[in-house]
Amino acid sequence: MNQQIENNFKYHAPKEGQIVLYNEIREQSKELATYIDIHCPDSREKSLAITKLEEAVMWANASIARN
Repeated sequence: MNQQIENNFKYHAPKEGQIVLYNEIREQSKELATYIDIHCPDSREKSLAITKLEEAVMWANASIARN
């Protein structure tokens, strides 16, 4: 089976130090999301910016878990 598919679709238990990294990524992203929320007018674009930031957090954490 394709090793990347196998790796991408299995559970990755956190290893030592990873939880700290996950939390740091979330905290930094939350600061940016708050900044966007305060400074950008309510709009579809603002919603998309926050959604894309959520996606970035997910993919950043996946990169730590998978690699």
